[in-house]
Amino acid sequence: MSQSVDRALTILGSLGDGPVTLEQAATSIGVHKSTALRLLRTLEEHGFVHRQSDRRYRLGGRVLSLAHRALEEIDVRQIAAPYLAALHRRFGVTVQLAVLQDGEVLYLDELAGRWRAGSARPSRIGRRAPAAGTAIGRVLLAGLPEDGLREEELPAELAKVRRQGWAAESAELREPVACLAAPVAGSAGRPVAACAVSAPTYEMAPFELVRLLPELLCTAEAISLAYGGSPTPRWCENRCGATPAVRASRT
Repeated sequence: MSQSVDRALTILGSLGDGPVTLEQAATSIGVHKSTALRLLRTLEEHGFVHRQSDRRYRLGGRVLSLAHRALEEIDVRQIAAPYLAALHRRFGVTVQLAVLQDGEVLYLDELAGRWRAGSARPSRIGRRAPAAGTAIGRVLLAGLPEDGLREEELPAELAKVRRQGWAAESAELREPVACLAAPVAGSAGRPVAACAVSAPTYEMAPFELVRLLPELLCTAEAISLAYGGSPTPRWCENRCGATPAVRASRT
């Protein structure tokens, strides 16, 4: 099994230089064409390889998709860090950054609120959660490509989140926590991540947390601008100093 994995990865590496024939693929891993064909067909079934009309093989869309996601996740965390730190410093609430991965929320960063000081509750960085069960997850789900799905065909709750551009939750994941989340837009205008603020309901009532919504939207806007996305201008110029007319390029 490990030998097959090694051969498959070697083939993928060779495809990075351009399309190859079956014979060239077999030569690159030193096997008979029948063995190379079995590996290529398996990779093709999983979207890692694509067979062209000229019978040569090239990298499939799955490789490009995974590479893009990996780069965006790393990149967005680095870019978002100073903005999240500023929001945390000003209000003392818990601040989080997350992405959608394999249908779940994956937390990339978290700054614990002042109420968490000395708490035994572990950080969520690197942890996963059901997307539909969190405000940050619903923001990400609402921003998925429509694939022909009209807004009125979305689940009512996600349609509302998409329209208003943010989501709220009380008793997040059955904990006594209120949460607000907003999307971070990528270069295509779709969310590449989401940021959130949260606080225990016994320390900050949900209506009090909602007062931070403009600040959260401003932070998400500023991160999007720094990332090079195309968000709709909101309150950033006055609050964060981010000017919507000046956007970084990721071309």
